[in-house]
Amino acid sequence: MDHPAADISFDAHLLRDPSRAFAREWLDTNGIGGYAAATLGGANTRRYHGLLVAALNPPAGRAVLLSRIEERLVFVSPGGTVVGDYSLSASFFPGVISPEGYRTLDSWESLPAPKWVWRPAENVAIEKTVWMQHGQNRVMISYRLLEAPPNCAARLELTPLAAWRDFHSEMRACDPPPVEWLDAVEGEPAMLRFTLPVIEKVTVEPTRLELRLVRMDGSPAPHTAFHAHPDWYYRFQHPRELERGLEGEEDLFTPGTCVLPLNAGEERVVGATASAASSAPVEAVAPQTTWDDRIERQSRLMLKVGMEDAFTRRLALAAQSFIVEAAGRRTSIIAGYPWFADWGRDTMIALPGLCLATGRPELAREILLSFAEWVDGGMLPNRFPDVGETPEYNTIDATLWYFVAIWRYLEATDDIALLRDRLWPVLVDIVKAHFAGTRYNIHVDPADGLLYGGQEGVQLTWMDAKVGDWVVTPRIGKPVEINALWVNALRTMASLAGRIRKSAAATEFAGQAERAAASFVARYPRPDGLGLYDVLDTPSGSPDSAIRPNQVFALSLPFAPIDAKSAEAEGILRIVHSELWTYFGLRTLAPTDPAYHGRYGGDPLSRDGAYHQGTVWPWLLGPFVEAHFRVHDDRADALALLQPLMEQMTEFGVGSIAEVYDGDMPQRPNGCPAQAWSIGETLRVWKRLLTAGDNG
Repeated sequence: MDHPAADISFDAHLLRDPSRAFAREWLDTNGIGGYAAATLGGANTRRYHGLLVAALNPPAGRAVLLSRIEERLVFVSPGGTVVGDYSLSASFFPGVISPEGYRTLDSWESLPAPKWVWRPAENVAIEKTVWMQHGQNRVMISYRLLEAPPNCAARLELTPLAAWRDFHSEMRACDPPPVEWLDAVEGEPAMLRFTLPVIEKVTVEPTRLELRLVRMDGSPAPHTAFHAHPDWYYRFQHPRELERGLEGEEDLFTPGTCVLPLNAGEERVVGATASAASSAPVEAVAPQTTWDDRIERQSRLMLKVGMEDAFTRRLALAAQSFIVEAAGRRTSIIAGYPWFADWGRDTMIALPGLCLATGRPELAREILLSFAEWVDGGMLPNRFPDVGETPEYNTIDATLWYFVAIWRYLEATDDIALLRDRLWPVLVDIVKAHFAGTRYNIHVDPADGLLYGGQEGVQLTWMDAKVGDWVVTPRIGKPVEINALWVNALRTMASLAGRIRKSAAATEFAGQAERAAASFVARYPRPDGLGLYDVLDTPSGSPDSAIRPNQVFALSLPFAPIDAKSAEAEGILRIVHSELWTYFGLRTLAPTDPAYHGRYGGDPLSRDGAYHQGTVWPWLLGPFVEAHFRVHDDRADALALLQPLMEQMTEFGVGSIAEVYDGDMPQRPNGCPAQAWSIGETLRVWKRLLTAGDNG
């Protein structure tokens, strides 16, 4: 597979440095919400890490089932003496890393799948590759012995460490463990088959976890021995969770160790698969088949993207991680790995970049239709819980971003039939509901045609941090980006009505849009020239003059209320650039504000208190760069504003872009290592600029 300059690799110098190897995380996903993830150095530093984190109720119901495999490579002389015994593993325990397999790592590569090479001694090298099977809760772990000492027999000792827990929790030892296992599956050589208990908050019946050891072609691995010694491994530490002020210790269970001979040049694959215990076992599949499918998918994606630059390709490869599509389930977008589910707001913001910029409009179409089925009271859901069937509707903007996503889809496809036959009635009902009033006091103010929303104790905008009863940024009233989105939605409706020849509706929506736009232009600009107010008609009666990035949407949306060539546009860009812009995104509050927090970290109260009070968000570079290009018509300058994010794809979540960064230097990445709208908005605007003329 040829990915010109899109792959990411590291050498021994970085991998043997624990401060860097354990600060970088890899991720591989299966397209239905499950994944495999850990650090480059091999240790699990989060409760969310694991070799098989299965989506048992796709795209939700995620559980850690196979946490890790302890791996040892042993060489024995013809006389039976052990002449080499090398651990490849690494784990955190209280005060110590043990074993220290990372100290012999030689290289790591990202493509076509995460691959490690260890060189623990002269003439000794072993390679490991990990990949998920698309559409299945199945992970493949391949081991290939590259070099071995002459006249020595080699064996690989693999000790699987299992869990049966919701991925938001930690595992605790219990005696006896409620686990059954077999060392053979229907007479075929296999490592074992677990029957795991019901997992609280995730499953209502036991889960099967099956581990097979085979060749790449799927034939049984010869001479495999399983030595049963059921036991618990105690007190694994998850440093990232401890940093976040959460419980960060767990115990893991093993039924025993699998021992297999391995000659130089040979490859063996462990396949771990999860399924409901009551169902028939998932059909075994040759690892080569899943590998070939992976290569084909990556090749097709690169052809669809159609761009040769490394940044576009890296972004496109990252984009596919977030799309989830399972038979009979909703097609959606995971907001961030490893812990977010699919969120309405995040999905609609990320969709144009993740689906349209990657040449996959059919996925965008399915997502738009899928969410249309969940519209209730004129609102899109904010969040689908991991457990339970009732989504949460505490959002004022997810629904408004739906109009943006539909507009960009139609720009890319001209799919008027979908609009006319399926989406138009939904959009009309949404607008009517907002004029009539819906949840959380969301309604159009008849005095100025602008959208009002909010009530005590509820967070409705994307600045949605809440700790207990404390809403950090309540923003009750008429937030600036909400009304930029509202004007955009009404103008979108007027344009779409014209395209499907509904002239009366076009006239009505155009009138509503122009009234709201006139009110926006008249009311939001600050008299001191420092951009736009953040919220009007607040409970205090005074406009919120905090300098925040939300004003940039008044310039960046498809039907933005502020003219890009106006003095107001220049003022917005000037204040955002001087107070909020950083190389990795926009601050959420100006450093001059007394409420500013320059560091994001600590316990939940500290983190949520800083989340939108100065913390930098990379996704905001998308609208900022879009606005910059519209105002200045300088493509090279706009592209330069996005380029620092390419280097960040080798940090933290390798191959992706983080959720947030510190507002102060040094800007440490934090939050989710892989965030959908960080990738989606960067890819959308980067590709648009590369293909746009100098005048847009």
